[in-house]
Amino acid sequence: MEESSPATVSGIAPLLELLAGRRFVALTGAGCSTESGIPDYRGGGRPARNPIQHDAFMRRGDVRRRYWARATLGWERFSAAQPNRAHRALAALEVSGALAGVITQNVDRLHHQAGSRRVVELHGALADVLCLACGRKEERGSLQTRLLAANPGWLTHGAQAQPDGDAEISTEAVADFVVVGCLVCGGDLKPDVVFFGGSVPAATLESAWELFAEGEVLLVVGSSLTVYSGWRFVRHAHEQNVPVAIVNMGPTRGDEVVSVKVAAPAGQVVTALAKALGAL
Repeated sequence: MEESSPATVSGIAPLLELLAGRRFVALTGAGCSTESGIPDYRGGGRPARNPIQHDAFMRRGDVRRRYWARATLGWERFSAAQPNRAHRALAALEVSGALAGVITQNVDRLHHQAGSRRVVELHGALADVLCLACGRKEERGSLQTRLLAANPGWLTHGAQAQPDGDAEISTEAVADFVVVGCLVCGGDLKPDVVFFGGSVPAATLESAWELFAEGEVLLVVGSSLTVYSGWRFVRHAHEQNVPVAIVNMGPTRGDEVVSVKVAAPAGQVVTALAKALGAL
């Protein structure tokens, strides 16, 4: 993909004017990872998808079976994703000192892979799995090996990748899927993420607010801000007269309170920004 110079990116001048000489914090969403091949929830003209709900996963064995059947397919592609230019530019901005850190709604851990050092994962990460009975953690890659051993040939099912690391598959196929349990106690397993309807852990939220407080500007990258876990930071910034800049292709919940908005791909804009600020 051809790189753009800062001068050729539409809308970059007001963004540069806002950020130059100021330390800022980034709040990132799914649109930051689309160039890595991970689809977002609402972009590309697709209708909003109804993802798995926290209460349903916790209460119902059939929902857990459905999740793990789909996630076993989706993990192969999801785990192969690599950081894109937006992730790398944000990491460079942190090294330069312009960016204090990243608060992310994403569960793909691509910010870490790109070299970001201070990342608060609001919704956790799919790379970790938690036992609901004894609390033991397991690496997702290890669990994938066990799931495939219990379900020979499972990866032959054709499926369309989804934004949260799972994949579409027929109800009939799901019924035959064998779910494995915790290595220690045999208990039910859950990805260590915040499903829709769940709550961000208090310690995570505290870390996010501590990071937020270090920024003179909040830069939103690739989020529609539909989910409250991200929107709360924009709302608080507005209440505290902290300028908000948004880089997002479509409309966002924060459009009425934003100081600057750039409607262009995250990778293009953040790379141009990093170059203009001398980080790349």
